[in-house]
Amino acid sequence: MIVRTLEEILEGPRHVKGPGWESRRLLLKSDGLGYSLHDTVLKEGTEQRLHYKHHTEANYCFAGEGEVVEVATGRAWPLRPGSLYVLDKHDEHILRAIKGDLRLVCIFVPALTGTETHRSDGSYAPDRE
Repeated sequence: MIVRTLEEILEGPRHVKGPGWESRRLLLKSDGLGYSLHDTVLKEGTEQRLHYKHHTEANYCFAGEGEVVEVATGRAWPLRPGSLYVLDKHDEHILRAIKGDLRLVCIFVPALTGTETHRSDGSYAPDRE
């Protein structure tokens, strides 16, 4: 059984921050589950252009308001508590926090190791292990 609290994650190696965002990595590849689980915060007024070429990702919004934009079509969907979006086709997308900090529960497959950084195209490198 794995039991953790967000308090244990904060300011430790599983708490990763960048300009306008932070990821609290609750479960990682080392936990052996085949997926990783993150509590992600996008600060109000910021956006991220992302393209997970080697991972699929499911996202559940539980705080704040924003939108996710599909880059290929320009189509935008509003996000607010209770919204879900899934990047099941490695969709290039823009995530915006419009009202309050946008807070998401994110699941990545394959699991992230926790040491990834976004490359210039918004993706993570494929896991070589």
